[in-house]
Amino acid sequence: MPNTPCLIRKGMTGICPGKYADDNHLGYAENIFNEVGRTLRIEEKHLDAVTGLSASGPAFIYVIIESMAEGGVKVGLPRDIATELAAQTVLGSASMVLETGNHPALLKDAVTTPAGCTIDGLMELEEGGLRVTLIKTIVKATERARELIKDK
Repeated sequence: MPNTPCLIRKGMTGICPGKYADDNHLGYAENIFNEVGRTLRIEEKHLDAVTGLSASGPAFIYVIIESMAEGGVKVGLPRDIATELAAQTVLGSASMVLETGNHPALLKDAVTTPAGCTIDGLMELEEGGLRVTLIKTIVKATERARELIKDK
C-alpha cells in the first residue's frame, strides 16, 4: 500500500506476498517501490494497519503542518514563512527519527529544556489530547480499511 509522497520519491510502501508469491517476487516488487521511496515487507494481517497509518497518514500530517503554520501566523509570521518553517520542521524531525534510529521520545527530550518554551508547548498538546487523538485517528482509519475489504 503506497502513499502519495511517492510522487516525489519520498513514499512509504508496505508489501506482503500473496499465496503464489515467493521471495523473488517480493524482491522485484521492492525494487519497483524503492524507486519511489522506502519499502517494508509486512505480514498480510498488518496491511490494513499500514493503510490506516502510512497510506492515510500524509493527510494527517498535512493537517498538523497546516495547524503549526496557522499558529505561526497567529503569532505574527507571514503565512508563506510559517508554512515553510512548519513543513521543514516536520521533514527534519522525521529525518532525525529515520537517520538516528532513536525513539521519538528520546529526540523529544533532547529538545525539551527545563522550564523552557518546549515543555509549555508539550503541556498544551497533552491537555488538548493530541496524542490520544492521533492514536484514535490511526485506529479509525485502520478499521475503515478493514470494512472496505469486507465490502468487496
